Amino acid sequence: MALTLSACGGGSIQNAKQPAGSKDCGDLNMAVNPWVGYEANAYVVGYIAQTKLGCTVNYKDLDEQVSWKGFGNGTVDVVIENWGHPELQKKYMASKGGDGTAVDAGLTGNDGVIGWYVPPWMKDKYPDITDWHNLNKYASLFKTPESGDLGTFYDGDPGFVTNDEALVKNLNLNYKVVFTGSETALIEAFRKAEENKTPMIGYFYEPQWFLAEVPLVKVNLPKYTPGCDSDPTKVACDYPPYPLNKVVSKDFADSGSPAYTLVKNFNWNNDDQNLVAKYIAQDQMDPEEAAKKWVDANQDKVNAWLKGTGVTS
Repeated sequence: MALTLSACGGGSIQNAKQPAGSKDCGDLNMAVNPWVGYEANAYVVGYIAQTKLGCTVNYKDLDEQVSWKGFGNGTVDVVIENWGHPELQKKYMASKGGDGTAVDAGLTGNDGVIGWYVPPWMKDKYPDITDWHNLNKYASLFKTPESGDLGTFYDGDPGFVTNDEALVKNLNLNYKVVFTGSETALIEAFRKAEENKTPMIGYFYEPQWFLAEVPLVKVNLPKYTPGCDSDPTKVACDYPPYPLNKVVSKDFADSGSPAYTLVKNFNWNNDDQNLVAKYIAQDQMDPEEAAKKWVDANQDKVNAWLKGTGVTS
């Protein structure tokens, strides 16, 4: 894997330094889920919390399911980018019938898209490949040792939101879902597929800085309609749109910490996230340095996020 995600995949904790003389914020336990766009969100918010509010920021490399579990035992305060997860909402949010340890903290401003993609060269050579009805016609192109007589469909981290195994089954497609294991591996596979003009089809998503490097082409699945994905085993439609949101622990929301106000106020767009993610993944910047670079260039947005904290930039 050519790219390295500095804060992903493990269980380690990184402690940021607390500015001298600042006592109001205390600890901020920030989950870092294993994709670089999330990392961009987490470190920008964490950098501001550390340098402006005096928080001691603990970055915790966790998958999504473990992150939500941490709301109840005090190990996680914030999931800064949530992609739906109705199953976790039902378990942890009181408004959805859960135990009440998780609370919605508003939208991030990012519009999430999940789908099936092919590298651009394939669209140029096989123009009809972007219609799912034609995928079986091309299945033999995607055979690998991992899939036998079937075509290989590549997914990323097994913890990502995915309906792909159900889609393959319910749309009667001659493919086998194979997990690459991480966002980094998925990106590198798509990069090589475009460079070497080798066939590849797989799961991908926006916001994502890599699409500026390789403009992957989305495959048109059956149109999403509300409720078409309500039974995970029977999904036969495209992914829904994902207005991405922030989720925090109930204890953190009730704590009076200025960091909660910062998290509530945090809102930016896909271009903002993609730029910081590019600094980290492509330019190989340390995540805190990437966050500092963006913060220094975007003081107006930072000032808006600090409203109500008693601090200005």
